[in-house]
Amino acid sequence: MNEIEKLRETLKKVQEPKGYYFNKDKERVFELLEALLVNKKRYGYMSCPCRLATGDRKKDQDILCPCVYREADIREYGSCYCNFYVSKEWNEEKAPHEYVPERRLPEKLL
Repeated sequence: MNEIEKLRETLKKVQEPKGYYFNKDKERVFELLEALLVNKKRYGYMSCPCRLATGDRKKDQDILCPCVYREADIREYGSCYCNFYVSKEWNEEKAPHEYVPERRLPEKLL
């Protein structure tokens, strides 16, 4: 098992009991897992691969994966911002696949 597969298994065991599932698009999931590992090597922590990290863990605390926006995104849209984590209904096509807007405050986007 390679590093990406190990990360996938670890996250799956922790997140699924909480009701958070990986997107059924495995290619997308593996791209995001790889990007999380790149960010871990680059910054020392796994920041959201769909957002720009500063390299300062304290400033990026809100975008450490899973980010603080995930719960509200999934509750409202069935998916997080990058479509990494989704609800069971989203994966089963029982929830609409809508664009998830950025919740991060503009001053944090710098």
